[in-house]
Amino acid sequence: QVHIEESGGGLVQPGGSLRLSCAASGSIFKIYSNSWYRQVPGKQRDLVAIINNEGITNYTGSVKGRFTISRDNVAHIMHLQMNSLKPEDTAVYYCYAIIKTYVSDYLEEYWGQGTQVTVSS
Repeated sequence: QVHIEESGGGLVQPGGSLRLSCAASGSIFKIYSNSWYRQVPGKQRDLVAIINNEGITNYTGSVKGRFTISRDNVAHIMHLQMNSLKPEDTAVYYCYAIIKTYVSDYLEEYWGQGTQVTVSS
């Protein structure tokens, strides 16, 4: 089974930057789509950014111009570069992937455990 894990979260002051990483391991044939979601207590889990296997990206409006999603298709690592961070960006950030493995005939979806991002003075 595939395992994905986020890293890079932490505490940062408003205006600062963080880079999140999501590493996937296992019997991966191809990752068709990678996404970053975020969730705060009492709120729904919202899509932040998405990138497909061709590198085409999309972002939610509140992060456009500040966040950049990227992926390394060889290493199976996805990144989210977050600049000009605001307190409203505080959330648990989750990695999500749609993956074709060597041992399955179907596409499968995987979630990471999440990494905390706190933007505060």
